[in-house]
Amino acid sequence: MSDTPLIGVLALQGDVREHLIALASADAVARPVRRPEELAEVDGLVIPGGESTTMSKLAVLFGMMEPLRERVRAGMPVYGTCAGMILLAEKILDPRSGQETVGGIDMIVRRNAFGRQNESFEAAVEIDGVDGGPVDGVFIRAPWVESVGAEAEVIAEHGGHIVAVRQKNALATSFHPELTGDHRVHALFVDMVRAVN
Repeated sequence: MSDTPLIGVLALQGDVREHLIALASADAVARPVRRPEELAEVDGLVIPGGESTTMSKLAVLFGMMEPLRERVRAGMPVYGTCAGMILLAEKILDPRSGQETVGGIDMIVRRNAFGRQNESFEAAVEIDGVDGGPVDGVFIRAPWVESVGAEAEVIAEHGGHIVAVRQKNALATSFHPELTGDHRVHALFVDMVRAVN
């Protein structure tokens, strides 16, 4: 592989276009991924924000849930934002009926923990491993992490709650860095993909 990894964005639902732009700005080739054969071609994957229950059901419907689990278990780098963080959790508090997760990070998350849509906010977030000062975190019906297991590393907190976690090749943030024009978190993920491939 060249220095320019091919990174997919799971394009079942959510803010796909913004992630494609952010990844391209971080020197990756980015493409939408909807089918297992497209997943098989990428070096890493972003699971975007959106509605986690809908994304879970669509992943099952499109035959993507098992291939996703297999790739993540096999070590494919993966980055989840907001709903994507929920999908990467091993456990969800108060899951909706039929809601499944991909797993990959030993954490328990609480859905919509920061409040409803009209309680969305922006905040400066210091992230371990991201240089240049805090990133602007956009929190939209965002989850937070209630607890992490021994393998997971907390890399950011806000208001006393865990909002970013890394475990081996998996990264998750409860906020949306793709909406800010600051692509340092995406650059961190692109470096994670380069390190594996």
